[in-house]
Amino acid sequence: MRPALAAIAACCVAARAEPPSRLAPLNTTPQHVLQCSDGLVLPAWRPLEDVPTYQIAIRGFVYFLALMYLFIGVSIVSDRFMAAIEVITSREKEVRVRRNGSEQIIVVRVWNETVANLTLMALGSSAPEILLSVIEIAGKNFEAGDLGPGTIVGSAAYNLFVIIAICVVVIPDGEVRKIKHLRVFLVTATWSIFAYVWLYMILAVISPSEVEVWEGAVTFLFFPATVMTAYIADRRLLVYKYLKKGYRVNERGVIVEAEGDGSVEMALKPGGDDFLSDDDEGRELEKSRKEYVSVLRELRRQHPDEDLETVERMALETLMASGPKSRAFYRVAATRKMTGGGDFSRKISERAQSDLSEVKAELQRRDSGSASIEPRGPNVRFDPDHYTVMENCGSFEVRVVRAGDLNGDVTVQYTTEDGTAEAGSDYVTAQGLLHFKHGETEKTFRVQVIDDDVFEEDEHFYVRLSSPKGASLASPSTATVVILDDDHSGVFSFPQRDFELTESVGTYDLKVVRTAGARGKVRIPYWTEDGTAKGGAQYEIAQGHIFFENNETEKYIPLHIIEEDSYEKDVLFYVNLGNPELLGDNDDSNTGTEANHLATLPEEEAVVAMMGLPKAGEITRAQLRIKESKEFKNTVDKLVQRANASIIIGTSSWKEQFAEALTANSGSDDPDEPPSCFDYVLHVVTLFWKIIFALIPPTDIGGGYVCFVVSIICIGLVTAVIGDVASHFGCTLGIKDSVTAIVFVALGTSIPDTFASKVAAIQDKHADASVGNVTGSNAVNVFLGIGVAWTVAAIFHWSKNEKFHVDPGNLAFSVTMFCSEAALAVLVLVLRRRRSIGGELGGPRGIKIVTSMFFFSLWLIYLIMSGLEAYDVIEGF
Repeated sequence: MRPALAAIAACCVAARAEPPSRLAPLNTTPQHVLQCSDGLVLPAWRPLEDVPTYQIAIRGFVYFLALMYLFIGVSIVSDRFMAAIEVITSREKEVRVRRNGSEQIIVVRVWNETVANLTLMALGSSAPEILLSVIEIAGKNFEAGDLGPGTIVGSAAYNLFVIIAICVVVIPDGEVRKIKHLRVFLVTATWSIFAYVWLYMILAVISPSEVEVWEGAVTFLFFPATVMTAYIADRRLLVYKYLKKGYRVNERGVIVEAEGDGSVEMALKPGGDDFLSDDDEGRELEKSRKEYVSVLRELRRQHPDEDLETVERMALETLMASGPKSRAFYRVAATRKMTGGGDFSRKISERAQSDLSEVKAELQRRDSGSASIEPRGPNVRFDPDHYTVMENCGSFEVRVVRAGDLNGDVTVQYTTEDGTAEAGSDYVTAQGLLHFKHGETEKTFRVQVIDDDVFEEDEHFYVRLSSPKGASLASPSTATVVILDDDHSGVFSFPQRDFELTESVGTYDLKVVRTAGARGKVRIPYWTEDGTAKGGAQYEIAQGHIFFENNETEKYIPLHIIEEDSYEKDVLFYVNLGNPELLGDNDDSNTGTEANHLATLPEEEAVVAMMGLPKAGEITRAQLRIKESKEFKNTVDKLVQRANASIIIGTSSWKEQFAEALTANSGSDDPDEPPSCFDYVLHVVTLFWKIIFALIPPTDIGGGYVCFVVSIICIGLVTAVIGDVASHFGCTLGIKDSVTAIVFVALGTSIPDTFASKVAAIQDKHADASVGNVTGSNAVNVFLGIGVAWTVAAIFHWSKNEKFHVDPGNLAFSVTMFCSEAALAVLVLVLRRRRSIGGELGGPRGIKIVTSMFFFSLWLIYLIMSGLEAYDVIEGF
């Protein structure tokens, strides 16, 4: 592309040049040669007189190489600037919200996305052009120059025409990318065209060849107006009659400031048109969750031998690599590849491992925090606090433990208390004093149970601790003792009707209890039954028998739950118990024998004996509800919120920065592939800039603001040198500053954005990062780059009772050309949203090639016409 651009510039020069035989030496000043002068930082290359033609060519070549090297440098330092901006705009905070009637804490994005993109993000991508305009004004003693404004207009043309042309054609055939926030795009597109219309008006209509203070100030004030109107469009503030403060959920599950009341209601109702609503944002969050869960399931199938944490890390890496990213991420990634720094695959892997560890630790802290808290200092309690004993056991031992500070002596009283069991008939009253000596951790005492031959239901009583000295009572301070009758076979049932378990439980042991007796060996059939949960899909079908040995009071039915890694789940199935059977010595059913024996007994004795046979209790059908794993759900929520690859472009220490600066990495998408020879060449060539700008403070210092300030100062210094070199380059070869600006400087400063937009167009699901930000940056370029520079210059001249003169010349013509073509380009983009194509980028192969060629031709026409007008080949204004 560069030879073509050079040819265009050469044609423009030759069109007005004298015949070769009459070419004047460098010390003369024909119309096509400009007298070189010292720059703000870099002096002119001397001598300026009697310079042979071959030396002019050598000087031009050296200046060109220097210009290219400086463009690399400003790209690298701009990436440090963008990293600081990413850290600043990614700040989050926690707020309490209401969702489905319950209150919860969620993460809220401090910066509105639209405001961030139009302020700091646009400033980051356009900083060289903006600073070049400001520095040129200051370097020329506050007189107008052609390089700064020309670069701004030329860069706008390149961004709108060339970058979009590339983004349209790189989309795979048949795929499309659509702008998600269309309202914001239309607003910023309107402002971007108006910015250049306004520029023409103040140059050629309102006050021709002069810029007044109010004109410069109004130009600058259009910048906050652009941000405000884009924010209104994003939030649709004028659509609603009554506005309240609130939040909305973005694709990562991070809440972005919106309009609503002081609390948050996250609606998930479906929308219906092209203009995305807050409900659409909720659906985007659900889509991200489903994508993570889907990736996790697929990875678990592919790697069945890996543990869950490893698979979760791999899923998070995939989500971070394929998820939405900011323009800063794409800009930094493009520059890293251009300079042999490789991509972010390794950092994404490290970040995924770190995030997963932090989430697991946070959930573990939350779980441990919700558990019972032991009292501080010495304390005593029962351990265990529940005893089940047979009626014929005689006596049993109760254990009391001491925890905390073990120094000194501790005493505590214990006493029994009736429940359904009564002292004197069922157990013997026990009370006394336990004395813990220095260092002792446990004490025991015995309680006696009274045996009788009368059939009784299960009974219980209590043992309580009281009056501690030297310590406090901890929970549990009351123990429950259940006495089981040993004269009958018992009643068999589930302890409760409803059970709730998580799908991650694996094998769930369903408890079956034996009450009102524990005599003999009993067999009970069981089987599962489908509800909304289906056997073989959500659980494994089970059928069989459980056996209770003599004096055994509880058994468990193993149920295998199939884990599906569901984010939300609520299904039911049932387990049934059949009639229990009393078994003989050979495990044969003894129920028939017992029945025959009962028939021979008197009626009263038969009734009592009948009560001793095993029978089914009241609850023989259990309902099991399978829910999603809370840990898995919380992990998904946390990881989806953290699945922001953009944040990894920040750095935490100078050590990390210098390690990155000194290390060559592969530009391939495969992180395991070693750097190629070309990668090493790029790394060596750019090593100087990498080391110099590794001295900039890391983004973790001061929340990114220190890096922000230092980076913009460095950009200003490099840009000042770029301005001098570009001016000397054009002067040496006889190219006007206005042509140098739109052809060389605008192209050089926009190369990183080109690669960033190309990658964003391919990887992103929407066209906002690749196309939507172009119009915003173009508007910001004028309102900040020209607004600030001309306001300062106008005030300077006003203070001296002078006028700030700006020759419309080539600038007014370039602006007119750009505005006309820009309006046509925006119209084409809007028309491409029709159903026949479906989006601004991509589409059928033939259509996307025609669109790309059309946009590229707009840029070539703009360059040729502006160049011809600059050399008076065609008449301008």
